[in-house]
Amino acid sequence: MKIGVLGTGNMADALATHWVRAGHEVFVGGRDERKARRLAARIGGGAGHGSLHAAARFGEVVLAALPYGVGAVVVAEVQAALSGKVLLDCANPVGPGFRLLTEGGPSSAGRLAAAAPGAQVVKAFNLCHEDVWRMTPPVFDGQPLAVPVCGDDKAALARVCELVRDVGCEPVAGGGLERAGLLEATAALFIGLWVAEQVDVRAIAPPLACATGPSTESD
Repeated sequence: MKIGVLGTGNMADALATHWVRAGHEVFVGGRDERKARRLAARIGGGAGHGSLHAAARFGEVVLAALPYGVGAVVVAEVQAALSGKVLLDCANPVGPGFRLLTEGGPSSAGRLAAAAPGAQVVKAFNLCHEDVWRMTPPVFDGQPLAVPVCGDDKAALARVCELVRDVGCEPVAGGGLERAGLLEATAALFIGLWVAEQVDVRAIAPPLACATGPSTESD
């Protein structure tokens, strides 16, 4: 698969490194092409580098590894090159005080969809710190990390699910793109609990077998 990467930060580094190791072709694009060149060299595997427009043109799947607010601006600039392609959004619109910055408005993924109406936008990889995605693989207590994925197009979802597995994780169907806002709100809640309260968020939910209450057996 050809993967274009918009951005040169930590999420671009973490995810693209896995995908190169899995045999995908990666092209890193940035406003600062020197940073794109350095990241491509660090990723290895013959990764290419250049401008944001070049990365958008290259990829069958294009990862928007950009901060919230910047992503929609960049995507609007390169939207012509994204038509018919999968656009993967991993942004967390979380501000000071772990506040959800999109509250009352479109989700981050929804903003990208509006900026590039010809693209198939999928939301994934937004619930964890970049260093979790650097793990090879992200497995905890013998169980691969589950990654919720939200999107409307079946073919686009299938491609992103493949990329989730290439990171060593298990994709979980999160519903259509209209549910991306719920996924982003979950990140805001989890980050606040993890960082501010030092809470293991796994402790706030019962096991699946007890999700609807303890089972009772009739005599």
